[in-house]
Amino acid sequence: MDLTGKTAIVTGGGLGIGYGISNRLAQAGASIVIAERNEEAGKSAEENLASAGLKAIFVDTDVSVEQSVKNLMEKTISKYGAIDILVNNAGIYPTIPLKDMSIQDFEKVLAVNLKGAFLCTKYASDDMIKRKQGGKIINITSIDALHPSSVGLAHYDASKHGLWGFTKNIALELAQYGISVNAIAPGGILTPGVQRLQKSMPLPDGVDPKLILESFLNKIPMRRLGNPDEIGKVALFLASDMSSYMTGSQIVVDGGALLS
Repeated sequence: MDLTGKTAIVTGGGLGIGYGISNRLAQAGASIVIAERNEEAGKSAEENLASAGLKAIFVDTDVSVEQSVKNLMEKTISKYGAIDILVNNAGIYPTIPLKDMSIQDFEKVLAVNLKGAFLCTKYASDDMIKRKQGGKIINITSIDALHPSSVGLAHYDASKHGLWGFTKNIALELAQYGISVNAIAPGGILTPGVQRLQKSMPLPDGVDPKLILESFLNKIPMRRLGNPDEIGKVALFLASDMSSYMTGSQIVVDGGALLS
């Protein structure tokens, strides 16, 4: 799966799943644009890939802001000349029960997870259409796009259901230009964000966090969390010619969690 000569934008590409995808695509020969709001993570990812002899630049980006997305596309084209692959990975998932959720909480999650994917897809596909060379768009949804995983993620689940619907409709629209649009639905992946969430989540007195994790893992037939590279490998497949007759599809990568 050779991506030599291709340019890939990965939003949220500096940490966790995003970095796993950035690393895999870079190893396959792609020039990577790490679109990241976390400057420290973005610069660190750029340095890590460059130290391995891979091509990558960091562009400070807030995907929920239109002008920031336009700047991302302009810098990508200025540096590499084209946009061949877009991975809409940037996402947030604060746990807030409905009774405590404000309209600001709800709108913030949709702005990043759904509006961000819309803006990046709109402007990246503009370039792909103009160049008449086709392209690959990969949206990172979640198994929550198919089935809720826990209480407190109503805004997140709404955004991921929306992103799955967006994926299918845009696939229908962009197929005529040789642009394929597919999604990856990760299950439980051990990322820095998940680790922080586990540590910060308030628990009732006497509740052992180890037992909670054990209970969660018992729902996964493989009895383990995934790692970011396991999503990166699927993204590489969708970004390559190996997926040449796929569009409007969603690949579930969850260790079998939805089976339970």
